[in-house]
Amino acid sequence: MLNQYTEILAPAGDKERLVSALDFGADAVYLGGTMFGMRAGAPNFDTETLCEAVKLAHAKNVKVYLTVNTLPRNQELALLPEFISNAVNAGVDALIIADLGVFQAVRKLAPQMTIHMSTQTGIVNYATANALYEMGARRVVLARELSLKEIAEIKKNIPEDLEIEVFVHGAMCVSFSGRCLLSAYFTDRDANRGACAQPCRWKYYLTEEKRPELPMQIEEAPEGTYILNARDMCMIDHLDKLAEAGVTSFKIEGRAKSAYYVSVITNAYRMAMDYYLQNPYNYQLPKWIHDEVFKVSHRRYCTGFFFGHPNACQYYENSGYISSCDVVGIVDYCENGIVYATQRNRFFAGDCIEILAPCQKPVVLQVDKIYNADGEEIQTVNHAMMKFSFPCEIEFPKNSIIRLPVKNKIPEESEIK
Repeated sequence: MLNQYTEILAPAGDKERLVSALDFGADAVYLGGTMFGMRAGAPNFDTETLCEAVKLAHAKNVKVYLTVNTLPRNQELALLPEFISNAVNAGVDALIIADLGVFQAVRKLAPQMTIHMSTQTGIVNYATANALYEMGARRVVLARELSLKEIAEIKKNIPEDLEIEVFVHGAMCVSFSGRCLLSAYFTDRDANRGACAQPCRWKYYLTEEKRPELPMQIEEAPEGTYILNARDMCMIDHLDKLAEAGVTSFKIEGRAKSAYYVSVITNAYRMAMDYYLQNPYNYQLPKWIHDEVFKVSHRRYCTGFFFGHPNACQYYENSGYISSCDVVGIVDYCENGIVYATQRNRFFAGDCIEILAPCQKPVVLQVDKIYNADGEEIQTVNHAMMKFSFPCEIEFPKNSIIRLPVKNKIPEESEIK
């Protein structure tokens, strides 16, 4: 059965990333306040900027979900009523909750607020989903450990109006849906309260009890091994299977990622979803959309647990990022056959660039002439945030992305396992 309700849910770590998500096709965004959010390192939104964010999103008919998904301690509970009140006053469309005490507080203080249960809740069966529905939840963000078969079984056994959300792209934890204690143990930074130090990305060695001064490599490699490091999730080739299993919201991880990342990945999934809705029974993703996910900084990709046990989810060589493109500028406006832009990285006259506009295939062109803000011809754009321009017959909307392909770095099919 064709699932007609399909939501692309994008991350928004701050206003710049929010605008990127709105420009590049998100149906909804999720963001955090200054408290109770699982991304304490992101800029996030205070009371004033949260109100502004909701207005910007609603003006484009985009929903806003506010994270309240940490596990608060006793001393934090007194701050919860004001936080909930501010969320209601801002007009957010739903709260994402993990803790049952927070759930109860929201039901009491804001009974009309829509509640989504976070992946931190660890929902792996329909009994839990139904119990949360009876308590008042209207969406469950399923645990990342579930297969497509298990998701379909949950869908068959829950009310029709209980929505299912899953993560389809981005970083993964080597833990049970984010409930990891390594960060708290090693650094006293609690991952369950938004302050993860990512110790799963560190190098590890073994030591023998009586020879602590002689660390031993776990694998025979000079740089050691990353025994806990996970690949990034990427399900862009399988949106049809997710939709058929009953998924209604397709969530992109990345509130701590760049605005460029949010733009490109949101755009890729927007285009992929639109293509699926046009071709639901013959979903074969065009290669150019598939290749877009490789043009941001990412770890090697995998498909997680969706197709069973993820034998290829871990990556032991390193925890570094790879990308096939560098963003070099952002379009400010186009006028009389000239593109006016602001620099992000250096590039040269004669370079072959790509320009990515929302919901469009990237345009490839060679920039033969570049001009500075005074209209003088220059050979290189090499000053941070400098204004520049170049002739182009095509007009691009504001905030279109100018990027430079990295030589000898093309997508490798082996990166997605």
